[in-house]
Amino acid sequence: MTFEAMWRDLLPVGRSATSGGYRRTPWTSPEAELREWFAEAALARGLEVETDAMGNQVAWWRPTTPTELPAVLTGSHLDSVHDGGAFDGPLGVVSALAAIDVLRDRGFEPTRAIGVSVFTEEEGSRFGLACLGSRLVTGATTWEAVRRRRDRDGIHLDDALSAAGLDPGGELMSLADVGCFVELHVEQGRDLVDRDVAVGVASEIWPHGRYRFDFTGEANHAGTTRMEDRRDPMLTYAMTALAANKQARLADQRATFGRLEVTPNGTNAVPSHVTAWLDARCSDDESLAELVETITRQSHDRASRDGTSLTVTAESVSSSVSFDPDLARSLAAIGDWPVIPTQAGHDAGILSAAGIPTAMLFVRNPTGVSHSPDERAETADCLAGVEALADTLSMLAS
Repeated sequence: MTFEAMWRDLLPVGRSATSGGYRRTPWTSPEAELREWFAEAALARGLEVETDAMGNQVAWWRPTTPTELPAVLTGSHLDSVHDGGAFDGPLGVVSALAAIDVLRDRGFEPTRAIGVSVFTEEEGSRFGLACLGSRLVTGATTWEAVRRRRDRDGIHLDDALSAAGLDPGGELMSLADVGCFVELHVEQGRDLVDRDVAVGVASEIWPHGRYRFDFTGEANHAGTTRMEDRRDPMLTYAMTALAANKQARLADQRATFGRLEVTPNGTNAVPSHVTAWLDARCSDDESLAELVETITRQSHDRASRDGTSLTVTAESVSSSVSFDPDLARSLAAIGDWPVIPTQAGHDAGILSAAGIPTAMLFVRNPTGVSHSPDERAETADCLAGVEALADTLSMLAS
């Protein structure tokens, strides 16, 4: 099955008929269909498929002669943000399977095992912790630390796994025999467009975090309550969102409030509580800490004037990641590809932080838009990415 055929198979799964965006939420029917598709595609290629207690999957292409050499791992994820694009995650999985097809067509025989992985809940769209599957398998977090997390509907993680037919707290994928990891991903920006090249290599991932801001005030009538008598947490939130925008622009960094929950959420009521989530990303760890500290301080100052209160909780924070420089240089030399940074988080960053030599390949995104139905990659560039990944795997598994 060609890259194009595999891609056509995936396009309808989890797609919204109204927005055209994808809702491939972990441990739901669309995500289960994707996991089943992956297993079938891998088995059709004679690969050995493993699925762990979280739903993480890996399909192994074993060498003809058994070896104790460390394995080469590639792949990405199949889940999406709410109303996300088609390419973020699945491009890396489909390209990895297609790269194995290319290598076999070339007559290549690996001297070490090649694995194609699918990590669960990479986006953190359901339980709020990005790269949850890879964090668990690398030991960056523990089952006990995350099992009681709730989604937006109040469902615990362990109950969601059970409902999906998985074993909460069961055995996880082992990466003990993995010698390196390469993740192919659609670029989430316009660097490759500006350079007019189809493929690039990642140098680093910016540090980033997700922070929950809980603003508490006093519910009251929207018509009868004088403006000077209000304790309105929405005002405190609004100033905080503006402060985040201003401070990020001044520092040439990134800050976004993209999710909001309001109680009681009535048109004719002053809210009693507003919860907002800040996504902050910076060029280094110190800048990230300074940016969040500044936003938080200004928010507290505003809360004292509004008669409201504020609690800030860091739900997940990932430090900066520099990918293996020797590996990046080796990959870049294969096709004279540029080496560029990324502001987006990836499973590759988690594996790199765990001490596994890691690299990333990017495929050009003509719009630069991501986490949106408008996310794009041209077929010709995707096929160039497949060839680039095949060349990379050939070098690493020879």
